[in-house]
Amino acid sequence: MTAVETVEADGDAGSARRSKIVALVVAVSFFMQILDGTIVTTSLPQMAASFGVPTVSMSIGITVYMLTMAAFIPLSGWLGDRYGARRVFMASIGVFTFASLLCGLSGSLTEFVLARALQGAGSALMTPVGRIIVLKNARKSELVQAIALITWPALTAPVIGPLLGSVITTYASWHWNFLINLPIGALGMALVWRFVPEQREENAGRLDLRGFILSGAGLTLLLAALELSVKWHGGIVPVGAMLVAGIVLSVMAYRHFMRVDNPLLDLSSFKVQTFAIATLSAGTASRVAVNATPFLLPLLFQLGFGLSSIEAGAYLLIYFLGNLSMKTVTTPLLARLGFRTVLCFNGLIASLSIVGCGFLAPETPRVVIYALLFIAGLSRSMEFTALNTLAFADISGAQRSSASTLSSMLQQVSMLLGVAIAAAVLNVSAAVRGLGDPGLVDFRWAFIVIGAIGVVSSLRFLQLPADAGAEVSGHKRRR
Repeated sequence: MTAVETVEADGDAGSARRSKIVALVVAVSFFMQILDGTIVTTSLPQMAASFGVPTVSMSIGITVYMLTMAAFIPLSGWLGDRYGARRVFMASIGVFTFASLLCGLSGSLTEFVLARALQGAGSALMTPVGRIIVLKNARKSELVQAIALITWPALTAPVIGPLLGSVITTYASWHWNFLINLPIGALGMALVWRFVPEQREENAGRLDLRGFILSGAGLTLLLAALELSVKWHGGIVPVGAMLVAGIVLSVMAYRHFMRVDNPLLDLSSFKVQTFAIATLSAGTASRVAVNATPFLLPLLFQLGFGLSSIEAGAYLLIYFLGNLSMKTVTTPLLARLGFRTVLCFNGLIASLSIVGCGFLAPETPRVVIYALLFIAGLSRSMEFTALNTLAFADISGAQRSSASTLSSMLQQVSMLLGVAIAAAVLNVSAAVRGLGDPGLVDFRWAFIVIGAIGVVSSLRFLQLPADAGAEVSGHKRRR
């Protein structure tokens, strides 16, 4: 090897190490954020008793968090460009961690709701700005591994969160479900300060206030409608009104962004085929399927099998292990097969495993349940990583901030949409059979519908070129 080749190899190795470290740092913060959203649900009855309110009243804490986050997500990309992604990311972690402390110290429902609103504002900036940092610090050849590292919190936290929350609530107190964020947040801020370089756009431009108001209000109303539809609160008229208003405001925001010179969100990313299909069309439908599964599985084991939350969590650990196990083979599989083949055929495996979960019953042999959950976890992990990587495979440097923000907005919609569809099928099936709580038959229909959505979306990836995202996956060079 010549001296020049040695220097280039050392440079490549150094770049790979830096991008991996940055991605791991961002992943720590993502894990804290997503874990908080799932861990709290298990302690709502104890919190309600502590505050002296009905348990159903506690849902406002979850709703306020989600709506505050939705309102501020559109602002994240501009803030990162204007004040520096590293600075904004650290601030978002600080706000989230401080709000977690306030949640843990809350003595009333009002105090808790205010703290959750502040927590949602911090969370709104964390995901898109963190992703921007990773995109700016990774070469295209390093993107698969970097995206895989920041994707694992989204895969693991929803699975282990309910189990961890049950254990903490049972053996300690609900306060520690929030106070646990303090050391994680402090570690995250220290790691960001130490390892993440400062990067700032020279020409961020002035804030597009009209675009922020329209897009933030539109997203908030859309998510509020989906959230209410899941809980069946308020009847169909308010839900329908919110949905229509959210769509109208979103259309107005789209038209505004298309005609102003310096829009808050650059929609040119949707002209990039890989980004559009991975985030807006087939990608959204795929995420609907994979996001609905962690919602359905705990309910299946508790309502359908009659297990406790901790016993149900033990089954979910197998699902969690499947998520983790796929990480080591994601990069070589994408390099060998390419995005189109992986997203299509892995998507079919993931969808069929979802359908298979609908046919589980208490008498099903445990080895069969374990195998199916493990396969479902494996395929879900691969699908998430491939989608999140393909979305940014062909995005230019100038488009990264807006593309990351748009991706976060659409992921929030797909997450709630998946839960809303699954809950609607459960409720309709149970109502048709004249039951209050869903049974095994109702879960079967829910899994079948969600799986069917996944099958259709998987086949849509066939419209991608065979070498789609090849510069990122390395598929083209290996053919």
